[in-house]
Amino acid sequence: MSTVRRPDHRSERRAARGAHATGLRHVLTHLITPLLMCIGMGLAYLGAFAHPAPHHLPVAVVGPGRSAQLLAQSINDKAGGELDVRTVGDRSAAVDRLKHQDIFGAYVIPAHGAKGAAGTADASGAKGASYGVDGADRAGAAGAASALSTSAGMSGAGGVAGRGTVPELLVATAASDTSATVVQKVFTPIAAQQGAPLKVTDVAPTTEEDPTGQGIFFLLVAISIGSYASVAVIGGAGAVLPLRLRAALALGTSCVVGLIGTAFAGPVFHLVDHGLGGLWGMAWLYSAGILLIGTGLHTFLRRWTTLGVMTLFVMLNFTSSGGIFRPEMQNGFFAALHTFWNGAGFVEGTRSHVYFDGYGLSGHLWTLVWWLVVGLVTIGVAALAEKRRRTAEAEAAAHAAAVAAAAVAVAVPEPAPERSGRPVRTAGGAAAGHGPAEAAAALEGEREEEMEEAVGV
Repeated sequence: MSTVRRPDHRSERRAARGAHATGLRHVLTHLITPLLMCIGMGLAYLGAFAHPAPHHLPVAVVGPGRSAQLLAQSINDKAGGELDVRTVGDRSAAVDRLKHQDIFGAYVIPAHGAKGAAGTADASGAKGASYGVDGADRAGAAGAASALSTSAGMSGAGGVAGRGTVPELLVATAASDTSATVVQKVFTPIAAQQGAPLKVTDVAPTTEEDPTGQGIFFLLVAISIGSYASVAVIGGAGAVLPLRLRAALALGTSCVVGLIGTAFAGPVFHLVDHGLGGLWGMAWLYSAGILLIGTGLHTFLRRWTTLGVMTLFVMLNFTSSGGIFRPEMQNGFFAALHTFWNGAGFVEGTRSHVYFDGYGLSGHLWTLVWWLVVGLVTIGVAALAEKRRRTAEAEAAAHAAAVAAAAVAVAVPEPAPERSGRPVRTAGGAAAGHGPAEAAAALEGEREEEMEEAVGV
């Protein structure tokens, strides 16, 4: 009587649970990367943009004599370090400083301050004047109004000719629309004491297609994503290629990314109406630096490369570029990064090239060049590391081959010599009458074939 074996369902379930546990561990391990990205993006973006407030934002009071000096000093005292108010002698000098981005607003004192300003200062001050950003209202209208009262008293005593002149605020929105807005909110209450609305003059306006000037920042975002996403392709799919070929692909890709960015800025969205050749050059420098650094880092980081390049060129880069808030509106960490990070070099370089007649452009270009040099150095270090890795792997393979050959030689005995009159052949297949070199070579060839079969090459 035969018995039929039934399948062991419990063993099958145990095997399935084991497979599920292994798959779950695999998924959880790979979830670490996006979770770290989430944490990093939150810390970077909220840390940089959540509570913008001016920190020594440079502005100027324009006018001759002690009237301008007293107004500037009073605003400085009330601002508590949020503003850095200096005086400028005349309007043309203020315009020149705005175009050099030494200041971000200039209040031109009217010829005669209203004599009744002192009497209305408290009423205006009670309304409060906010900069429009959190934590920035400590230098509100009360301080500005008291400053104006002092200024009005001085100008009423010794004053400047031309009673009834309208107060004017000079700004440069191409340098930063948000900074210009903050400056306007600072000086609007002061102008209100003159009994006339504030006249705002933009000495460096942006193009009509980019009224806020933030199109350059979003151009930076597009070029950055095209660059660091290409790193994953070149480093991953191109891992079998020699590093010099991967570096050449990185440089070629950066040219294409730069062309795409230039097309967006010019004929597609009209963010820039001139100087497209220079813009492409800066876009290529910026993209090439990212691609070379990322390609080199892939040798060391492997699957963590995406997180690494996102940290460098998204989390720290976008937030310190000055495209949304200038460093004077950010905390010290991101303000410090703005001085040397590559995103800031591209944004400020593009602004200088397009809107400010190239003033300060060389410094921003050098920033981009140095990041390109860092990329080349990273490629060089990666090349040395890969060469050492290949040497170590070759030595390990040679050692394994030698061990396998020795094992084969021990396991396979040499055939006994024949006693006939024919020439005696050795285990290597060489005739006894041949020289020892030929016999050794033949034996080595046979052992190599046996070793290859043993190690499965």
